[in-house]
Amino acid sequence: MSATSISKESLKAIMQSKETVVSKGAAMADTEKVVIAEAAKAEAAKTEVAKVVTKKSSALLSNKPSKRKAQIYSVLNVVLPPVFGVLLLLAVWTLISHQSPNLPGPLKTWYSAIELFSDPFYVNGPNDQGVGWNILASLQRVALGFSLAALVGIPLGFIIGRFEFMSRMTSPIISLLRPVSPLAWLPIGLLVFKAANPAAIWVIFISAIWPMIINTSVGVSKVPQDYMNVAKVLNLSEWKIVTKILFPFVLPYMMTGVRLSIGVAWLVIVAAEMLTGGVGIGFWVWDEWNNLNVEHIIIAIFVVGIVGLLLEFALTQIAKKFSYE
Repeated sequence: MSATSISKESLKAIMQSKETVVSKGAAMADTEKVVIAEAAKAEAAKTEVAKVVTKKSSALLSNKPSKRKAQIYSVLNVVLPPVFGVLLLLAVWTLISHQSPNLPGPLKTWYSAIELFSDPFYVNGPNDQGVGWNILASLQRVALGFSLAALVGIPLGFIIGRFEFMSRMTSPIISLLRPVSPLAWLPIGLLVFKAANPAAIWVIFISAIWPMIINTSVGVSKVPQDYMNVAKVLNLSEWKIVTKILFPFVLPYMMTGVRLSIGVAWLVIVAAEMLTGGVGIGFWVWDEWNNLNVEHIIIAIFVVGIVGLLLEFALTQIAKKFSYE
């Protein structure tokens, strides 16, 4: 009986151990399945990432040519119109020069310009100097006349725009004198100053002052009334009102007047120097006309235009530097 019972108990133990082994094996099999599934998921995720990276890289590679095309197009859009304009001007000039034998063409004028600017600062006498000295003399007169106009015109514009009584008082005077031709003031200058150089500076002064007065006064008159009310509440002095409120607001208007004035001054000096004589780009043009040197006259036209363009550009850059916007 005891041997039989022992054998039954041992059989049960053996069976339980087998079941345990089987269950452990099944558990290990399930674990292996989970590991395999996780590995498959990780591999799928890597594949997706690789696809996304490939798509993005291909998109970047495809965008590079389009960006380059856009940059090239923007550059051409800026460069080509002026180039076409210059070519059109040269074509019209060439056509007219063929119709009029006395008018030199672009090529002949170019060779003459090379010869002229090879020695722009020669001096053969008081009235025979290089084109460089003539340009500098004209710029000096423009600088003096323009500076005097700014010293008088800008403060006067502030006063006219700030006080209604002054605006009404000066309005008829400005309306009467502003349309007068600049050269009409030249005899007055010659009569008063008894010399050609101060007379030319006087013509520049009287021509350049009006844009600065008008634009500055308009800017002052457009200052919001709320700003002035705040100034009254704070009991600001007139100097602080001008420097802290009026000047920052009026500066764009004032710089517009300055730009217009420098253009007028450079325009007037050529005509004034033709009449007064001496050294200057206007006198140089008239002297070349007396010598029937048409190539130099055309060169002077381009020089006057280039210098005026540079003056305009310089004042525009200064206005941007001091802008309060």
